[in-house]
Amino acid sequence: MKEVVQAVLPITIVVVLLQIFLVGMPWLVFARFLIGAFMVLLGLMLFLQGVKIGLLPMGEAVGSELPKHGSMFFLLFFAFLLGFAVTVAEPDVRVLAHQVDFVSDGMIGSNLLVFTVALGVAVFVAMAMMRIVLKVPIQWLLSGGYLLILALSFVTPPSFVPIAFDAGGVTTGPVTVPFILALGLGTVAVMGGRSSFSDGFGLVGLASIGPVIGVMLLGMIYG
Repeated sequence: MKEVVQAVLPITIVVVLLQIFLVGMPWLVFARFLIGAFMVLLGLMLFLQGVKIGLLPMGEAVGSELPKHGSMFFLLFFAFLLGFAVTVAEPDVRVLAHQVDFVSDGMIGSNLLVFTVALGVAVFVAMAMMRIVLKVPIQWLLSGGYLLILALSFVTPPSFVPIAFDAGGVTTGPVTVPFILALGLGTVAVMGGRSSFSDGFGLVGLASIGPVIGVMLLGMIYG
């Protein structure tokens, strides 16, 4: 309850002050905002509780079981599959896809954008898991990924560049982040010679590179 109130109360207070002293929205609209804020409060409470009792333990359990099978292909395949699935379920990705579909008058369908973003996340989650196994420094993957993004930004149609970077941002949402973090920490926990602090993190940062590259490539196809 305390965490949720700290998250929701500041923006609610700001909107209330704007309504009183500056904006003056119709009171019906303002009442809907207050009702919506209350519903968000309840929804976040249930969501965070679900993350703590469901997503995090399951992600850690899956991450700790995959390496035990001793197959790199098995590990990377299911990391790819899980990265794809949690991104498809991410509400933030759906919001972006809906807005792009609306603004582009259906030229870029919401399902196509969701698939592209999910595919990008899946590829880089698999790469992040491979990094843990092979002990590849994360700096190499981050540098290579962002150099590729920089290069693609010069040849991607200008209208797709901001969408691509937003696609990278929306993947760091409330469904994707807990599961991917737990997956990485669970994998590191059962592998010898790995540090949970230095090797268990970085998956989310790497995963956010994939959608940017994917949407830029999609823009080059459409362009």
